[in-house]
Amino acid sequence: MYVCRYSYKLGLLLSVVSSNANIIYCIHHPTGSKLNFTNITMSTVHKHPSRKDNHPSTEYPSLNVKMSFTWNMQKKVEEVRGVLKEVGEDTLKALLMIDAVQRLGIDYHFHGEIEAVLDRLYKKFNMSECHNDLYELALGFRLLRQEGYYVSADVFNNLKDIDGKVQGKISQDIEGLMSLYEASQLSIKGEDILEEMGNFSSQLLNAWNTNDDQSQARIVRNTLGNPHHKSLARFMAKSFLSDFQGTEGWINVFKELAKMDFDIVKSIHQKEIRQVSKWWKDLGLAKELKFARNQPLKWYMWPLAALPHPSLSEQRVELTKPISLVYIIDDIFDVHGTLDELTLFTEAINRWEYEAVEPLPDYMKTCFNALNDITNEISSEVYKDYGWNPIYSLRKSVLGNFMQCISS
Repeated sequence: MYVCRYSYKLGLLLSVVSSNANIIYCIHHPTGSKLNFTNITMSTVHKHPSRKDNHPSTEYPSLNVKMSFTWNMQKKVEEVRGVLKEVGEDTLKALLMIDAVQRLGIDYHFHGEIEAVLDRLYKKFNMSECHNDLYELALGFRLLRQEGYYVSADVFNNLKDIDGKVQGKISQDIEGLMSLYEASQLSIKGEDILEEMGNFSSQLLNAWNTNDDQSQARIVRNTLGNPHHKSLARFMAKSFLSDFQGTEGWINVFKELAKMDFDIVKSIHQKEIRQVSKWWKDLGLAKELKFARNQPLKWYMWPLAALPHPSLSEQRVELTKPISLVYIIDDIFDVHGTLDELTLFTEAINRWEYEAVEPLPDYMKTCFNALNDITNEISSEVYKDYGWNPIYSLRKSVLGNFMQCISS
């Protein structure tokens, strides 16, 4: 059958995100220099007018920021940076700070400082007395492991008594149990101790969820439903901000920066949505293919989730374009095209030549031309920025998944 339904959509979408994103956004030498493929020509790439005015650079937070990255925010960033540098030997405080900046979505400002703190903590972790404190142990394990440090799950054996049972005293430590549940989400196959701790903490937290403390109960529900490792920090930041309380001065500093950052990033996303909406309207597919979905905001959510860094504004807009075609082609196969039309369409995609497009009905020609234009447009932009033409790689990526899905 040629109707591929969701397998087609998912397969091609994963190809677009994995292949195109790597091509467009990661073409850098490890030293930071640009690659230069002088033996590749631009003969196959259609020339397009520069779209820099339509898609302004937002290299946030670099020196070229064109958004309102205010002096006050710069000062606040430096203030938080100073706090992270001066955290000292207080292990729990350091862990709390790193957890906070990550959950608030502002960690991209402080990669160097976070790495320096975690390096120190990692050296201490395996021999630290924090293994006797559930909250500190679980939080440290999660933060280190999610950043790529190897930490053995055997550290959680300290939570068991001599009979191999989990110590009863930890059952009343709600913050510790939430942290333990979060840590269990980073288990590796065969780590039975983490699976055991995950089940143990989940059962206790679900039972405690009926507690009269509504604020704490909400936090517990949020932890169970949206553990940090399986969530998008940028989407959860606002909720965490409202629950982030304390009397220490650094907490207020972090919250102030998070609020400033949230407003600026929101303005970036709003601008991107306007750009995507204008592009989709100008493309005209919504009018010509009335049977197909008309959901540009939904399609934009994919690159928003895959490329959350504020500096990747142009990339999010550009990646929305091929993703939109995934949905349009899916609708052609699922709800509109006849078997004969789909056979011709498959041949046209396979050959990727204008001669193969001529026998297609008008609505398929429109779709193919849009796909071709987007592919050429992306190739042109990559060539202008990096001197390399990825046109064949992009076509191969689309074609490979297209053929694989329609034959399944």
